[in-house]
Amino acid sequence: MTTQTPRTLRLNAFLMNAGHHDAAWRHPRSTPERITDLSYFQELARIAERGRLDSIFFADGVALWGKARHNALGGFEPLTLLSAIAAVTEHIGLIATVSTTFNEPYNLARKFASLDHISGGRAGWNIVTSGTVDEARNFNRDEHLEHAVRYERAREFVDVAVKLWDSWEDDAIVLDREAGVYADTGKLHPVAHRGAHFKVAGPLNVPRSPQGRPLLVQAGSSEDGKEFAAQYAEAVFTAQQTLADGQTFYKDLKSRLARYGRAEDDLLVLPGIAPVIGSTEAEARRLEQELTDLQVPEYGLAQLSGMLGVDLTGLPLDGPLPDLPEERDINGNKSRFTLVAELARREELTLRELVARLGAGRGHRVFAGTPEQIADQLQEWFEHGAADGFNVMAPVLPGGLADFVDQVVPILQARGLFRTEYSGRTLREHYGLPRPANRWARQRETA
Repeated sequence: MTTQTPRTLRLNAFLMNAGHHDAAWRHPRSTPERITDLSYFQELARIAERGRLDSIFFADGVALWGKARHNALGGFEPLTLLSAIAAVTEHIGLIATVSTTFNEPYNLARKFASLDHISGGRAGWNIVTSGTVDEARNFNRDEHLEHAVRYERAREFVDVAVKLWDSWEDDAIVLDREAGVYADTGKLHPVAHRGAHFKVAGPLNVPRSPQGRPLLVQAGSSEDGKEFAAQYAEAVFTAQQTLADGQTFYKDLKSRLARYGRAEDDLLVLPGIAPVIGSTEAEARRLEQELTDLQVPEYGLAQLSGMLGVDLTGLPLDGPLPDLPEERDINGNKSRFTLVAELARREELTLRELVARLGAGRGHRVFAGTPEQIADQLQEWFEHGAADGFNVMAPVLPGGLADFVDQVVPILQARGLFRTEYSGRTLREHYGLPRPANRWARQRETA
């Protein structure tokens, strides 16, 4: 008789400059002067590792997001930053966002294989298609590619990248000094890809990395995004406001896996949560209000305009949202558009109230409470079919992450919901996901 290992949470720390709240940089607990200080992000990674978290994650875009007049924006390119963080950490997974719309598969595959080697098998790729016209205009385009075309390109891009990571078999390096043979070239394979978007010869000029390939993460929740995730992703970062919405998304996404020959355990769903932590509920509410009071309405309206694809400049803050287009007419982030529009309608929020609600999470769930209340929320979603873990978005850094690690994580550990020590070294081991077999070795075994 075998005993099944109890299911436990996966926790990723989503790190963003001074913190996720758009007024975090104005709060005395933040250090916005350090957002281009490498040691600051190394410290954050070590805090996450102290809590035995699975991974850290950096979002990224190829345009300046928002109005730098009113927020601490800009910063490091994530793959460069994570390489430096790898040198001062041992276990924490390292996930970087890189767009399939404004890159080429060969360069990307090479960079992620390098990070996986440098980190000893801790690399993860958050696959995005990019969603703004500002990004397109930095890459020789006047307008963004259509949503469906972006996902078509992304599918081919990932297919090519995986072929490149498999182009070296695991035992290709012979290292026979006496015979003068470094590699068995019979185990190096051309990619020879010719498709609608890419022509790539291969093989990659980096040997197969410790994980075989980086963990594949995805963050889109539109119909195209969910279908893409079901086919390729091993973890999904998502945003839902209610337990019921989380359960619906979770069930929908998991139900799509079978048609790609995948099991439900092959993909982890990690909703975002911005925890505002206080020693009492009243203290947490005070911190939440402090941040709201520091918001600059002009900045919040600009952010909201971008999410909805509608210019809200000049509209009365205490009035309702104007009429909005249908989701099908949005060429940006369709799922976030729908989430924000439904939130405003469901709770009959004014523009001012909506800006306040989105300040800490940009559509991700915000919860203010004690460490016990935060842990209760995570446990409820985890045990009621809405999450395999969470994308933790501290509203203010570094303090908000330290509070989560030092106050919430011990409660989860005491409840048997989270590890007390790392049991593996790679990101795949942390997430309980297998190392993928090399396609060429697999073909040889089945021949």
